[in-house]
Amino acid sequence: MALSPSDLESESLHKNLEKLIAQLPQIEHGKYIQRALAVLMRLTGEEVDRLDWKILSATLEDLERGFTTLSPYGHVRKVSIFGSARTPSDRKVYSMAVEFARQITQQGFMVITGAGDGIMAAGNEGAGREHSFGLNINLPFEQGSNEFIRGDDKLISFKYFFTRKLFFLKESDAIALFPGGFGTLDEAFESLTLYQTGKYGPAPIVLINEPGSDYWNSLDEHIREHLLKEGLISPDDPNIYTITDDINIACKIISDFFRVYHSSRYVDKQFVMRLNSELSDGSVEFLNREFSDILVRGHIKKSGVLPGERGDGTEHLPRLVFDFNQKDAARLSQMIGKINQLGAFLPESDHPERK
Repeated sequence: MALSPSDLESESLHKNLEKLIAQLPQIEHGKYIQRALAVLMRLTGEEVDRLDWKILSATLEDLERGFTTLSPYGHVRKVSIFGSARTPSDRKVYSMAVEFARQITQQGFMVITGAGDGIMAAGNEGAGREHSFGLNINLPFEQGSNEFIRGDDKLISFKYFFTRKLFFLKESDAIALFPGGFGTLDEAFESLTLYQTGKYGPAPIVLINEPGSDYWNSLDEHIREHLLKEGLISPDDPNIYTITDDINIACKIISDFFRVYHSSRYVDKQFVMRLNSELSDGSVEFLNREFSDILVRGHIKKSGVLPGERGDGTEHLPRLVFDFNQKDAARLSQMIGKINQLGAFLPESDHPERK
């Protein structure tokens, strides 16, 4: 008797799983694939209802779309542009967003927007299709893709906001926020929260006003008058972001951030900061004096590549290694700013936009 389409699909899946399991020891990331499969297997033994399985499968499909679209561009730094979908194209702030995207892509960065209208369209317009990504969200209103990214291979449509937000921050090396509504404020505070808690960054966050507007300044005033004065945030936390109404300054803040600083990660609980140029011994001594408060123990030391980093393409870069307390993200950002100043007489990176 001929098998039904569902039976054929099940048989094919069974064979593919058997083949995958047999190959796991030879696959580069086999242990993580095994962990993912183990989670799915454990869930099959729990009382997980149909809706939960639908959420899980749709989430995995969202992740698949994001990974496969963005991974070929993993070596290029990207800037996420947030702002209102309702900003008309004849507003000054719209043309500012166009010019910002144009300038930042001329520096070699790529641009990520939410693919909608308003500021998002301005970002894609200024960057051009070649340098644009669009992370769309399926909504019953207000969120078709704009003409500047519509039909492009780098346009991704997400079912869930949380998976979309994951890719905005996972892929962004800087964030530029123009005025917007609830969605923009949500993106602003999520970016600040994840930065403050060490789940995003270090990276520059720039809040860009339309000239003559105090949109972001009034928010900053609220933060300082209530959150800061009432002890709800740390004194250095407002330094996480910069407010400006000058596009040239906004672009310079982003490019300067990667002048000497390259990237960072944890290796065996040590914080490893990769640099485009090696600092002098005197500069490292200065950093130890000025930023000892962010260390759990020991000192900031120069280092070569650590064994746990090999294979990620940064082996040639000099490093600073230290035991970061993982809570003073704003102070860490200040330290990076000082590193970029201390390296003022070192040769600039030829490609600050390259990871």
